[in-house]
Amino acid sequence: MMEYVQRLGLSWWTLILCGILGSVSGLASYTFWYAQGASYFRADPKACVNCHVMREHYDGWQKASHHAHAKCVDCHLPHDFVGKYIAKAENGFWHSKGFTLQDFPEPIRIKPKNSHILQANCTTCHQEMVGELTAHGAFADGSNNCIRCHVSVGHGPTR
Repeated sequence: MMEYVQRLGLSWWTLILCGILGSVSGLASYTFWYAQGASYFRADPKACVNCHVMREHYDGWQKASHHAHAKCVDCHLPHDFVGKYIAKAENGFWHSKGFTLQDFPEPIRIKPKNSHILQANCTTCHQEMVGELTAHGAFADGSNNCIRCHVSVGHGPTR
């Protein structure tokens, strides 16, 4: 074996490094396949149910008023191409970490950054209705947002 390695001009460190990189790549590929990672590149709301903790949110969305007009990505991700995939990557990392280590809060709560994305999408889609409010700074205070009064719009009636 040593002669073969020397004939190729490789060192043992190169072989060890290749073995480590191959193992990490294999584990990452298997994890991506097992977690149905490709489904997260699409806009299908069923991808959000891959994690069992999202079932209640998905079921609520099916009964909510926005079901016929908006999918998960329409409300929860920026609408620009780059921003959408940056948010998907960031959320995907934190969701994977939380579900793998089982260290996420229950019930799941939206984080401030994602809450800002949600608010921006509400005001963009409903600009005709809220144009005057946004023009006069009604949403400048983070506590005054659409979800404060319209919590059941996206995920149906609350308990």
